[in-house]
Amino acid sequence: MGELIFIIVIYILGLLVGATYAIGSMALGWLPLPYEVLRIPLMCGAIACTGGSLYCLRAVYLNRCVHKRWDRDWHVWYFIRPIASTVAGAVSYLFLKAGLLVLESSSKSDATEIGFFALAFIAGLNVDKFIAKIEDVAKAVWGIDKSRSSQEKS
Repeated sequence: MGELIFIIVIYILGLLVGATYAIGSMALGWLPLPYEVLRIPLMCGAIACTGGSLYCLRAVYLNRCVHKRWDRDWHVWYFIRPIASTVAGAVSYLFLKAGLLVLESSSKSDATEIGFFALAFIAGLNVDKFIAKIEDVAKAVWGIDKSRSSQEKS
């Protein structure tokens, strides 16, 4: 069992290092010119990956070391959760850009970019609540009911 925990931690740390490198590379302008139009959504995904990786690392030390309640049934979650976080962060960009989520009333471009990144981090850190918020927006804007998994939780 210890070997699999080691693999999980290495996987999460690898994603964290890769996402951090991607963020730094894009911030330094190393993104190839044809992809520059995707810089903000790509950075949102990478920043959300850091949030999801942080959440997973915290879950490892809390569940394995602090509470001593490590459960093999959750192993898959540790591999999939950072990927779900990355997707949630990229999707957060779409909802902000579409105006379905609003961060601020001013139109300063720098502040908006930082707002995109802050929401992406939060979306990656707490995927469940982010999805619930998006489902609330979908219900209010388009009348789309929440998914069955969300309805079961309430």
